[in-house]
Order: sequence, then C-alpha cells, then structure tokens
Amino acid sequence: MENDSNGGSAGQGQPIFLLPGAVSILAMLLIVIYAAFEFALDHDGQLWLWLWFGMIPSRFVDPDIVGGMLPLLWTPITHALLHGSWTHLFFNVAWLAIFGTPVARRYGGLWFYLVFFAGAIGGALFFSVLQTDQSSVLIGASGGIASLTGAAMRFVFEPVEMGTDSMGGRTIVMGRRLASMAGVFRNTRARAFTLFWLGFNLAIPVYGAMVASEGPSIAWQAHIGGFVVGFFLPSLIEGGRGRQ
Repeated sequence: MENDSNGGSAGQGQPIFLLPGAVSILAMLLIVIYAAFEFALDHDGQLWLWLWFGMIPSRFVDPDIVGGMLPLLWTPITHALLHGSWTHLFFNVAWLAIFGTPVARRYGGLWFYLVFFAGAIGGALFFSVLQTDQSSVLIGASGGIASLTGAAMRFVFEPVEMGTDSMGGRTIVMGRRLASMAGVFRNTRARAFTLFWLGFNLAIPVYGAMVASEGPSIAWQAHIGGFVVGFFLPSLIEGGRGRQ
C-alpha cells in the first residue's frame, strides 16, 4: 500500500521461491533504503528525506515550500522507493513478488522497470489531482506495483497458447495470450479480480466520509492511477496485439 503521511521455474538444487532477477533487485533496493532510513537517520534526517524525495502535491501551487518546484523533477519517481514502516514495506514487497514476477518473466527486466516507474509517475500525478490535503507527502511503491498488477491482468488469467516447433515439429508452450482491454472484462476471473481491486480502493474514501474522518492512511488515488497506467501498457509493449 501507499502511505499518505504528513527469470525461471524452481528446479533441483534451486530455491523453492525463485524470483526473476529484476524483481529481486527492486525488492532488495526497497528493503535496503528503508533499513537505512530506519537505522541510519535521526528524526530530522527522516523528515528531510521525505521532504526532498517524497511526492508533495503542494509544490505545484506553493513556491514558498522548501525546494520550490525543483523536486518535482524527481519525486514522482523517488517517492516509490520510500516507505513509512516495516509493515508498509513488507506488504508492498509481497505484492511486488506476486504481480511483478509474471510481468518480468513475460517482458524482461527493462520493461518490468518501465511499467513500475511509469505507474509510480501516473499514481503520483493522479494522487496530486485528487488529494484534498495538498500538504500531504506521498511515499510508497504501490503506485508502481499497482501498475504491474494492471499489466498482469491482461494475461495472467488467459489460456496458455500452444505452437509447433518449426525445426522438430514438436508441440511447444508459447505462453499466455494477451487479452484486449475489453477482453479482460469478458474473462470471469480477470473481471472479478479487477472489479474487486478497484472497488476496494474506491471504498477507502467512502469509508472515510461515512465515519467523518480521513480514513486509513492509504493513498488510493495513487493505486488507481498506477493500475490504469499498467492496464494500458501491454498494448503498447506488444504492439496492440491483444485478443478479444
């Protein structure tokens, strides 16, 4: 979750849980950064890090905030590398492993990182547009992870396609087909997961309004913004070859 704060299969001799290298590197980076934040910085240092590397929507309208608009050049990306607690971090790392793995295996490390950081940027911008408290600080990887989730919805519930080896004539596994964006909603499992995921995030502000509070400290806006970005990206990556 976001905080809104003021390559291959396992085989013999291999680990049971084998993540693609790109996923492992990103997960370790998130853990190392938060460990340094927690153990190497005092309270003032932590606030300084959030101020300069967290996403602060008020920078768009308040030139007097420390740093002015300059940090907007990097904070739409760097906010995704910061976390507010160990619970926040480990929840995101677990979600990253689940939904980042199929994207990394299908598209490779470079596209995996592009999907993640494009979602982080999209989530940060959507958060900035819809967040009512413009002085809040957005930190957390889940805008990017939501983007990976949105991308995965385009193929993880689709049937596996088979093909024929041109050299030996053997039947080989080609991988899961890519669904069109409309096709996702015709697939019962993909539709159920997508609607549940979107409904859960949209329920967060509704809950806050019903109890006359700001609700849980979860940046649902960044989640939805990231998911939408990731949902569109496979069509660009695969040249619009999604099937109905």
